[in-house]
Amino acid sequence: MSAFDISTIDLGFKGLDHAVAAFLVRGPDGAVLVETGPASTVEALFAGLVAHGFAPSDLAAALVTHIHLDHAGAAGHLAAHGVDLYVHPRGARHLIDPSRLLASAERIYGDQLEALWGTTIAVPAERVHAVADGAVVQLAGLAFTALDTPGHAGHHHCWQVGGAVFTGDVGGVRMPGSRLVAVPAVPPEFDPDAWRASIARLRSAGAEAFYLTHFGRVGDPAEHLDALEAELDAVLAFMTAAAQETDERDVLARRYVAWNRDRAEKLGVTSAEWARFEAANPFSISVDGILRWLALSPPEGDSRRVPVER
Repeated sequence: MSAFDISTIDLGFKGLDHAVAAFLVRGPDGAVLVETGPASTVEALFAGLVAHGFAPSDLAAALVTHIHLDHAGAAGHLAAHGVDLYVHPRGARHLIDPSRLLASAERIYGDQLEALWGTTIAVPAERVHAVADGAVVQLAGLAFTALDTPGHAGHHHCWQVGGAVFTGDVGGVRMPGSRLVAVPAVPPEFDPDAWRASIARLRSAGAEAFYLTHFGRVGDPAEHLDALEAELDAVLAFMTAAAQETDERDVLARRYVAWNRDRAEKLGVTSAEWARFEAANPFSISVDGILRWLALSPPEGDSRRVPVER
């Protein structure tokens, strides 16, 4: 395996540090970017590249874990500088034509869409490369392996190079030094059964470190996955019980946020750290993803359908 080093570029999303990261991977023949961040932070991304000695056009390529706007929203801006994008096969068409992605995001964020995510532009089809599960992409003298890892989204890859795995959102959200590992269960593709299978796959990857888009390097992969899996179980148990008591979405959202905030405080999460968690993983939006999954997969013996916001 060729030698490489990884630098974390903090994109300063919403004026906060430690909310959204991109990663610069330098190999023997150049550099590769993993994650582009949203279009709203493209200036910070380019400044971060320059600080490490690279112009956007110097990059060998950019890899994205999935096409949600906080991970791939700036892809078109990189493509405008001649950068090729590598992505899950199910995500490729949404980079080429982001109209459906933006329409879905607008239903969630409304008139805040542009302020949050900036102007997302299309990636020319010739610059988009769909990568199959297990395929190895040779870039900058390095071998990147695509690991199909659904659960957060059906079009999700983790990318592995040597002992480093870039986990996107399926690796959860964890602020540097924090004990809290949060589950970004956003609609419409949250699937805890698939997520557990992805956790099992990550356990077998032989990783020495995870690199979380939200946020940064995690040097204890096995312990991190234990905490993530326990959190997934806790989230589902809480929401299943809560949804059996009320079918009012706003009530459920308030309860879910309060429950998470209370547990975060018990783990020593400060108000500033909580703001970063909320920026990276708005807990109230996860309610919609969990409720949608419960509506499709009600608890055994419960034939009720909980409401789903569409």
